[in-house]
Amino acid sequence: MNASVAPELREAYRYCLRLARSHYENFPVASLLLPRRLRPHIAAVYAFARHADDIADEGTATAAQRREALERWREQLRAACHAPAGASAGCQAGHAVFLALGDTIDRFGIPEQLFHDLLDAFVRDTQQQQYETFDELLDYCRCSANPVGRIVLALFGRLDRQTAAPSDALCTGLQLVNFWQDVSVDRRKPRLYLPLEDVRRFGLEADDILYGEDTHATRTLLAFQVERSRDFFRAAAALPPLVPYRLRLELSAIHRGGLRILEKIEKQRYNVLRSRPTLSFADMLATFSGAVLKGSGHAGL
Repeated sequence: MNASVAPELREAYRYCLRLARSHYENFPVASLLLPRRLRPHIAAVYAFARHADDIADEGTATAAQRREALERWREQLRAACHAPAGASAGCQAGHAVFLALGDTIDRFGIPEQLFHDLLDAFVRDTQQQQYETFDELLDYCRCSANPVGRIVLALFGRLDRQTAAPSDALCTGLQLVNFWQDVSVDRRKPRLYLPLEDVRRFGLEADDILYGEDTHATRTLLAFQVERSRDFFRAAAALPPLVPYRLRLELSAIHRGGLRILEKIEKQRYNVLRSRPTLSFADMLATFSGAVLKGSGHAGL
């Protein structure tokens, strides 16, 4: 961060970086693969989403109270994006996250709607616990996952029609991987992201998943979803040649991490109703080193 940055703005970015580093994620946050100059801005975006996620999913508040809190979070977003020229976005918005985020949005010209889309997904989490069709689930991914990739592209100055589609494919693929990985966690909430049309197609009912019934049918259902997810990773292969080298490394690491989770699901024979597959340190090291080696050439993901 430039030494000329105001102390309160510098502290706001530090807060976001501390938050990002304190949460474990499957995929890199403010990764060392990214240029140092962008890490505080990635952290600001992460902090915005992390707080919203906690509002939507943590604690004992009712669904209505969560939606009210998310709308207050949205009001602070608007204040940060529409502060008068020369005014402090953080002072307008009232939270340190928005002091940093407002600066990031303004500095890189990131479309405000991307952040509203993310909030729409969090609001939807308070209203909907099951999805009837795969298309309906993809519409959720459009708000919950795809904006993240587009925001990162905007930070690199590479968000355009050519990069948006493969970025959306990668982000949707990652979101789907997370759904299949977290079945054992989500079913206790109780929440089900496996499309109900597919659940019935394999002779099951939603309660079979929610009650954790590990059967041949549930494993076959998950095998179908895993294979379907790979299509999105294949569609994402068009993205790396369109972005700078450092971002190409990050994308390769994320791409490999997503595919490795799918491999983990396969290795435990698609039994995700009782056990959540995770990446070990060795997995993460292989993902990181593979990204660096792959990125040293000009091949895709």
